[in-house]
Amino acid sequence: MKAALYRHAVRRTSRLAAAAGVTVLAATTLAACSTSSSSGKDDAAGDAKPGTAGGGRTIQVVAAENFWGSIASQLGGGHVKVTSIINNPDADPHDYEPTAGDARTVAGAQYTIVNGIGYDSWADKLLAANPGAVRTDLKVGDLVGIKPGGNPHRWYSPGDVHRVVEQITADYKKLDPADAADFDKLKNTFETQTLAPYNQLISGIKAKYAGTPVGASESIVSPLADGLGLKMLTPDSFLSAISEGTDPTAHDKVLIDQQIKGRQIKVYVYNSQNATPDVQQQVKEAKAEGIPVATVTETLTPAGASFQDWQVRQLQGIQQALAQATGK
Repeated sequence: MKAALYRHAVRRTSRLAAAAGVTVLAATTLAACSTSSSSGKDDAAGDAKPGTAGGGRTIQVVAAENFWGSIASQLGGGHVKVTSIINNPDADPHDYEPTAGDARTVAGAQYTIVNGIGYDSWADKLLAANPGAVRTDLKVGDLVGIKPGGNPHRWYSPGDVHRVVEQITADYKKLDPADAADFDKLKNTFETQTLAPYNQLISGIKAKYAGTPVGASESIVSPLADGLGLKMLTPDSFLSAISEGTDPTAHDKVLIDQQIKGRQIKVYVYNSQNATPDVQQQVKEAKAEGIPVATVTETLTPAGASFQDWQVRQLQGIQQALAQATGK
């Protein structure tokens, strides 16, 4: 009980509390329900206007989180209707409590996207409580080969993002073969045009700043640092502790203090949606030492942003911090 209370008291201190959920067990009796959630969730960011898929209907898609929902919507265009359960910057995906409306949404889905890797276990429970004989489920962790206990923040891995894009398109084509050519066109446009600034920033940062030592507040930054070729000096144990809402060790905190005061790291990156007291202290110390600080967030910000606009804005912030730190 103490551990649970600590987790809720420390994690996501800058977030508002998520709305209290209600049991979803009764939802197993709900069938053929609307994909409009009773909790007031809108379609995923970046959604296109609904159109008509093969057979005279759209594919009803449910994404556990809006970062995957935004991508799924853009890859489906008018052939899909995407609803993201986590679609509010103030909601915590780790500790979210599903509502009866969420259960109804899942019950009506033909395609679902769940992150997995222990990140959104509540979504696994929703799927299990609402089995769909004709539903296709995509679990990102299984797709990219990351087992429970591994880093779950795969939307921050550029390589994994592209693998998800490929899989979603392949699944759409199986669900709606008549519109396969449209899905191929949408995917090509998304990868070559929509994601062009994102891809260019990643390749540019990697080419110019590869090997630069950086520090971070939690494990959400690690896949991105790997994709950018940056050298993460912060201990994995500290990154994981902050991400999971547990108390970091005194040894790790002392080591990070030494890294900052000794200017061993060139840039510090932190998740502004999870600014715990330990993280706030590290940000303060980094700024005092003249170390540039950049921020990321766990979910799409501001509300309604698309995946690419959100990521490009954050990458530009990291690029500026690296330029300031290195003078190049």
